[in-house]
Amino acid sequence: MIVDKLYESVAKKGVICVGLDTDISYVPEYLQKEVGSAGEAVFLFNKAIIDATEDVAGCYKVQIAYYESLGLEGMEAYRKTLAYLRDKKLISIADIKRGDIAKTAEMYAKGHFEGDFEADFVTLAPYMGMDSVTPYLPYVKEKEKGLFILVRTSNPGSRDFQYLQTEKEMPLYDVVGTSVQQVGKEFLGECGFSSVGAVIGGTTGEEAESIRSLLDTTFFLIPGYGAQGGKAEDIAKYLVRGNGGVVNSSRAVRLAYRKAGAPDTDFAKEARNEVLRMREEIQNACEALRISRCCGK
Repeated sequence: MIVDKLYESVAKKGVICVGLDTDISYVPEYLQKEVGSAGEAVFLFNKAIIDATEDVAGCYKVQIAYYESLGLEGMEAYRKTLAYLRDKKLISIADIKRGDIAKTAEMYAKGHFEGDFEADFVTLAPYMGMDSVTPYLPYVKEKEKGLFILVRTSNPGSRDFQYLQTEKEMPLYDVVGTSVQQVGKEFLGECGFSSVGAVIGGTTGEEAESIRSLLDTTFFLIPGYGAQGGKAEDIAKYLVRGNGGVVNSSRAVRLAYRKAGAPDTDFAKEARNEVLRMREEIQNACEALRISRCCGK
């Protein structure tokens, strides 16, 4: 199961998922001028960050919209980024947030689990119903692929719908999460988690323990740390002994060189430093939480 590979990667390298949501404006001007192509500049930027962080990042998330916005050359950068991760045997998450049904969903599954745009995991939006998820399951079962399904997201607008109380006397996100966990039971890995995971925003720790308790075999993709306001002590509550989830960081890693006031040529070095800083901060928070629980505080 692909979740076992992800679990092992997190155990070895840490929980940080490096987000390669690369806008051309993030790429240093010298690199853009060297190649003269926005798509190639984006790929070379991604490649340098991957090379600098591959031993300290649990996985990588590639957000397709940034590449689509550049047209054909952007999609070529998307393809090359995924291929580069695959060649280096690093775990990739294609952040595509598809949410259609029937034959259309089958084609999305084929398009992102095979061929030019093949990734290890994809993100899905389930709010059309769980029949928007089932076309992807044969790939989970037979092709060692995985899913991260939107359950409770990190954006402020998540409260518009996801927090609505249902007739089951629980918020809608818990209803969706319960369905995701039920589907995932068929795809449990040796690590105890499923290859059918959930996107759980980490911008608040208020519901963390109840969500983790309810979704005890579901691996989490956790956005919202850092720039969106999620704190390390909040993130720690969604993890299980420092694993069972990956914590996405995009802008903070890609733009670390600007925050540090470093030369543009040091963008990859500063990206690595930021991943190390985040990893240590979350590890410390997990250890503090463990001690607190052991001591009954």
